[in-house]
Amino acid sequence: MQPVTRYAKSGDVHIAYQVFGDGPINLILAPYFVSNIEVYWEHPAVARWLLRLASFARVAVFDKRGTGMSDRVPELPGLDQRMDDLRAVMDAAKMQEAALLGASEGASLAALFAATYPARSRALILYGGFAQFSSWLPTEKAFADFLAYIDQYWGSGASSAVFFPSLADDPAGQQWMGRFERLGASPAAATALMHMNSQIDISNILPTIRVPTLVMHRTGDKAINVEGGRYLAEHIPGARYIELPGIDHPPFFGDNADLIADAIEEFLTGAQAPIMVDRVLATVLFTDIVGSTEKAAALGDRRWRDLLDAHHATIRRNLDRFRGREVKTTGDGILAAFDGPARGVRCACAIADEIRSLGIEIRAGLHTGECEISDADVGGIAVHIGARVAALAGAGEVLVSNTVKELVAGSALRFDDRGTQSLKGVPGEWRIFAVGR
Repeated sequence: MQPVTRYAKSGDVHIAYQVFGDGPINLILAPYFVSNIEVYWEHPAVARWLLRLASFARVAVFDKRGTGMSDRVPELPGLDQRMDDLRAVMDAAKMQEAALLGASEGASLAALFAATYPARSRALILYGGFAQFSSWLPTEKAFADFLAYIDQYWGSGASSAVFFPSLADDPAGQQWMGRFERLGASPAAATALMHMNSQIDISNILPTIRVPTLVMHRTGDKAINVEGGRYLAEHIPGARYIELPGIDHPPFFGDNADLIADAIEEFLTGAQAPIMVDRVLATVLFTDIVGSTEKAAALGDRRWRDLLDAHHATIRRNLDRFRGREVKTTGDGILAAFDGPARGVRCACAIADEIRSLGIEIRAGLHTGECEISDADVGGIAVHIGARVAALAGAGEVLVSNTVKELVAGSALRFDDRGTQSLKGVPGEWRIFAVGR
């Protein structure tokens, strides 16, 4: 029997989810490019595979916003909002901690979530995944051809020839795939999602993942090149890698579908070392007032203090609005941390715009990286990089590192390339971008 579909609230958006199984381990599946959690159960092989997971775990599946049974939204989500949706489902399902299973495009979301919220991530399983979109569609022509398929044939199920070619001669499989496409997203939504997906690159965050990780990929996967899986395994510290024969992309199709489920069960039910959560992926924001010394001298102590109080109040109001955490003040600026880079960038822009009404300008810089977390502070090389990025900004500017730009794919934020820069005291060259406003 199909599980009951329920709705979790992620901000103002309703996210469709199901929970099934009563095993001792919580397991949540990060969705594919498009999904429909009710159509999953209409194919016997998919239903059988999901129930196999439910034999050892309490499983949650969901449709990300804009797809499947979830609310349609005016703008499709970036990775920040997808993490919000995943967390909302965990909260609604009363999963304080869960293992994350990310397949295909969902692997990028699961990996980013595990790096950002290690305390809520028991383990990470990545199947048929990639860090860079080029593992899926490596050339502009391949990308254009897929967009043409969406425009002309979406809903036909003809993409089954790529996603599960071993069943290419199965009319029922193609019929199921067609229904999955139609009820997963409209052609316009699927096209918009593909444009967003084409910007995905989580390469820089892989070394920050600290939870136990299993990576699996089929050698002949026709949709996502096996090098995508190999790259993930090579760059996530301590990751275990299993490569299986086969040409199908989804884990529930193909001769070794049961072996994939067996490997997941063995990985999750075996003994695992406890996670020490003192390092997480975070976005740090530095701001300071441009020309503060001259401004203070011109105003005098009392008026300068009043201006600083108004400055701090403006910043704190926006930190609350964008779910940022104030770490500390730095005289005429602040250091703040965010669990999502797009929120950090939008907060910085809002602060810069509002501060201008006080008759002063700030400059701001952001970087996303692994941070050492304590009750009252954050530390590590990512903090130093954020400070150096901010130091390059001019009056009213918000600058970001290339890492931030890559992680906000699909957020509708615009950036102007400022070229490669040397950051004082930080090894290597860094690509810097100004946020367009």
